[in-house]
Amino acid sequence: MATDGAPGAADPTPPADLAAAALARITGTLPTGERRPQQEAMCRAVAAALATGRHLVVQAGTGTGKSLAYAVPAVTSKKKVVVATATKALQDQLAEKDLPAVAAASGEPFTFAVLKGRANYLCRQRAVEVDGHGVAQQLPTDDAVGDDGLSGEGGAEGVVDHVRRLLRWAAVTDTGDRGELAFEPHPRAWAMLSVGPRDCPGAFRCPSGPVCFAERARAAAAAADVVVVNTHLYGAHLASGGAVLPDHDVVVFDEAHEMEEVMTQSLGAEVTPGRFRALAALSRPLVRAGEGAQAADDLGALADRLEAELAGRVGTRVLHDPGPAPGPPGEPMGRERVRPGPGAPPHPDDAALRGLLELAATRLARVAGLLRGGGAAGAGDDTARRARAQSAADHLAEDLGRLAARTDDEVAWVDGTPRSPVLRLSPVDVGPPLAARLWGEVTAVLASATVPPRLPERLGLGGFAFDELDVGSPFDYRSHALLYVARHLPDRRRPDAEPAIWEELAALMAAAGGRTLALFTSRRATEAAAAALGDRVGFPLLVQGQLPKGRLLEAFAADESSCLFATLGFWQGVDVPGRSLSLVTVDRLPFPRPDDPLMAARRERAGDAAFRLVDLPRAATLLAQGAGRLIRSADDRGVVAVLDPRLATAGYRGVLLAALPPMRRTTERRQAEEFLRRVVAAPG
Repeated sequence: MATDGAPGAADPTPPADLAAAALARITGTLPTGERRPQQEAMCRAVAAALATGRHLVVQAGTGTGKSLAYAVPAVTSKKKVVVATATKALQDQLAEKDLPAVAAASGEPFTFAVLKGRANYLCRQRAVEVDGHGVAQQLPTDDAVGDDGLSGEGGAEGVVDHVRRLLRWAAVTDTGDRGELAFEPHPRAWAMLSVGPRDCPGAFRCPSGPVCFAERARAAAAAADVVVVNTHLYGAHLASGGAVLPDHDVVVFDEAHEMEEVMTQSLGAEVTPGRFRALAALSRPLVRAGEGAQAADDLGALADRLEAELAGRVGTRVLHDPGPAPGPPGEPMGRERVRPGPGAPPHPDDAALRGLLELAATRLARVAGLLRGGGAAGAGDDTARRARAQSAADHLAEDLGRLAARTDDEVAWVDGTPRSPVLRLSPVDVGPPLAARLWGEVTAVLASATVPPRLPERLGLGGFAFDELDVGSPFDYRSHALLYVARHLPDRRRPDAEPAIWEELAALMAAAGGRTLALFTSRRATEAAAAALGDRVGFPLLVQGQLPKGRLLEAFAADESSCLFATLGFWQGVDVPGRSLSLVTVDRLPFPRPDDPLMAARRERAGDAAFRLVDLPRAATLLAQGAGRLIRSADDRGVVAVLDPRLATAGYRGVLLAALPPMRRTTERRQAEEFLRRVVAAPG
């Protein structure tokens, strides 16, 4: 883009000053017109990072307005920028509010685009095939759509109706973006009319490639100055060697506390029985009768055997020779957990699983060879189907190969449920692959309201030039919030511990007049507390699972007296400002489960420092995220109550407390109740 002055002349104004001036113009046009020193400090730091090429890790507390603080310098830098967010809500905020505001007020000519994963766009080729062969005849079986819970409600007629509505929409939409639909399509219906990255053969091999919605979105992203994606898509970009996103100079990771978990998923591999079933169903009509049909049937039958083998090992580590036992997670309880030491024999089921995976590779190679060899003659639709089948087979073979070649730096484990098991391969440490693929290629800004302890080190930033900054929050936590730790509660191992927590919770809810978000570390604890208190507290009690998350939050916000009991899915992404939320409770410190396969592998890697390097940072981050649900606006007031005495007594409590907002603290319930009563009595 052109700058003021002679062609090629550099603007003498420092980049940080340019960005700060633009931010002031933009915030001046907003309804509040509020100047936030924390936002300006972050804006200047981001501008300096983009100018110097030094990475920046910035903690910006709730209320800072961090999206504008990085969006403005992204635009004024005149560099190609990708913004990766962890939630759809933040993507929507950027695309519908923040970036348009920057465009309207900054005076900088720039374009922006939102790019989603391929499965979020309707596939024109699938629409052609389904429309041409009859909707009902194309209705997928469970095998065809895999094992992701797509059977759903509504039956075949409901699915057919949704497919027909999607076909009508396909004829008029400009984007094919699922997010623009006026209704929520049945999962089976959408599965019929979309393809994932593993199945798409690419625009050049697809008859509908020239009019592909996903390719059109990629072209728009390539032309835009700022591209908004989700962090999973950026992880897929890294995993593909840089083939997913356009070339760019800068990446901003918003909600950077999610990065380690997302990259662990993205840089790994997964194999499910459903992938074999889907490939068998897609290949069956394309390969020759006799030998080909038998090959497809054999592949489908293997999926059943693999599912049976994995179902009994959900939540466990597989294909692994056990190592030395790490210390127990969380507060050491005075006893060591006995585990096999070095040289112990592998799990007896591993030999069977390895044999199944080898057989899977053999049968997969047979089907792939038949697909490449031709098979039943046909043109048009058959050509496209064959290309999709070949792509799916190639990707599945690649993932099987990664499992077979697993290194000591990776862990294989079974995720999901017994009905839908997933065999995953994950890096034990995401730092080395990120150091090799990311930090030396672009300038990165990592921003979050809660930056986990040691995040730069765990992400592999240690060998690169980077700065860290904490701009704080504009909210007055010391006046508006109180941290209460129930020091008097019994040790959680005692049988009277859980009833004591319920009594404590009931008293606090009464003082708050309802208005409570009660967070638990397990679904069992959530349901037990709801059952114990449901008829006692006298407030409407909402429990996770009764309704979809969005509808639960709407009901909670609409009724000031209601209480919401929920588990880990609600520790983040809950934004309920105002009088509907005055009390956040946490039933226990959120240390990871001792039997989590990935955490266990990381503990083994960390050795004697496992608790400090693995368990404590994760617990600190999650605790801070949970506490962060309380103060969401400058007018909010309330109490965060941690019903775990370890936060007042354990030697490591300082690390956890340092991660929390700067609230006043007490271990006296009476003070917490008095504070809540004052909040309730204050005029609304």
